[in-house]
Amino acid sequence: MKRKLDHGPDGRPFPSGKKHCKGNGYLSPSSLAQATPTTFGDLRLANGHSAQRRRVNSGPPPSGLQDWLLTFQTWSGPERLLALDELIDRCETSQVKHMMQVIEPQFQRDFISLLPKELALYVLTFLAPRDLLQAAQTCRYWRILAEDNLLWREKCREEGISDSVSYRRRECVRPGDSFSPWKSAYIRQHRIETNWRKGDTREPMVLKGHDDHVITCLQFSGDLIVSGSDDNTLKVWSAVTGKVRRSISDRRID
Repeated sequence: MKRKLDHGPDGRPFPSGKKHCKGNGYLSPSSLAQATPTTFGDLRLANGHSAQRRRVNSGPPPSGLQDWLLTFQTWSGPERLLALDELIDRCETSQVKHMMQVIEPQFQRDFISLLPKELALYVLTFLAPRDLLQAAQTCRYWRILAEDNLLWREKCREEGISDSVSYRRRECVRPGDSFSPWKSAYIRQHRIETNWRKGDTREPMVLKGHDDHVITCLQFSGDLIVSGSDDNTLKVWSAVTGKVRRSISDRRID
């Protein structure tokens, strides 16, 4: 297992596996048992949908429908599953497609947003840094969680990074966005290691112009390089092509 975060974002320690969370905003085992949906209608209500979903507009209901539903409710769980299997086998493709369109969205739940923030951060500690960066692109709330400074402090500790103050670029952060110095330190260290391993290995550019003379001054200006030598010449180089763009000779008259 990966190392856990020491404390939550508000300074409180994360709950261990032997203690139950208490207080407002936490989920106890009893509340989880009471909130567990027992029917598909309960699941819709738990997801915030209306109890009365839009029905198929195909005319009046068939006769005996209510009696069939009452009979279905009197059956046990295994009997209902058997009845559903038989019912699906007798459905047409369009009818099965309709069931999928109604059922599938109800199970697409954002469980991270349903958890208290401390527990959501604890779940995210098991993700790799690359996965955290992808999770931050899911939605605004996931981005807030994935930018948590203590979360990235733990990732830095796992990689042996102990300094987050030397790389602060707050001027690049837009107002209202969360900022994690530990995340910036991790990304900076990762870029340095990547440059060392996979950096540009092209041959260095050699500027030839002051042959057999000593360069006495050198100045950089954008993509230009200006050099002066004891041969009484001043040359302006292109830092892109390495060629001389202009050469000025200073010939004194004695």
